[in-house]
Amino acid sequence: MARKLDSIDRRILSELQANGRLPIVELANRVHLTKTPCAQRVRRLEKTGVIKGYSAELDPQALDADFIMVVEVSLSRVSDNAFEEFNTAVKRIPEIEACYMIAGQFEYVLVVRTSDITHYRNVLNDQIGRLPAVQQTNSYVVMESVIDRKSIPIQPAG
Repeated sequence: MARKLDSIDRRILSELQANGRLPIVELANRVHLTKTPCAQRVRRLEKTGVIKGYSAELDPQALDADFIMVVEVSLSRVSDNAFEEFNTAVKRIPEIEACYMIAGQFEYVLVVRTSDITHYRNVLNDQIGRLPAVQQTNSYVVMESVIDRKSIPIQPAG
């Protein structure tokens, strides 16, 4: 059984989620621990997979990747094998920022990030449309990103 996260673990996660490069001494001060127990907790959170990794937040506009499309995908068949094939193949398309299997009138929602509509059309025609069992797609252009959180809300220990 997984160890329950206490309030200190949750404060550590909150601080690291806001700044993954926070020095351990500063992190320890912020969560009211000394350096060694704080470092031990971080290592445990990493080892148990609660902390999956660290990354840099990049500016999509600076990288010419600020055109976002949301795509509904319907499959021609809905067997376990079709889902497995689709799931494996969709992970190979770097422009797909997120892929969610959903319940509803279609099977998947994709978030696709490209440089512009021409780039998107190429990805749609050459890659998404050729994914296993794809029957139909519906695309929606994102006009404005109102909220684009990369963080997970951390609830108090309870």
